[in-house]
Amino acid sequence: MALMIVDPCTACDACEPVCPNEAISEGDPFYVIDPMKCTECVGEEDEPQCKLVCPEACIVPNPDWEETQEELQAKYDALQ
Repeated sequence: MALMIVDPCTACDACEPVCPNEAISEGDPFYVIDPMKCTECVGEEDEPQCKLVCPEACIVPNPDWEETQEELQAKYDALQ
């Protein structure tokens, strides 16, 4: 499942630099995650790095993008 950023994001910029797939970009009014690039860090890390650094805990699963671990790994492999 891809992740998404919701309110109360403060656009602090903590999440964008830690994303291994460059799936996070600046949006208006806060950052956004491209579900086509988000693998929840599968293939790189044990857990989503953006969620670890987010001071507001505003990164949540995107209910429109349910994916298995295998699908996330395949997406990661395709992005490399």
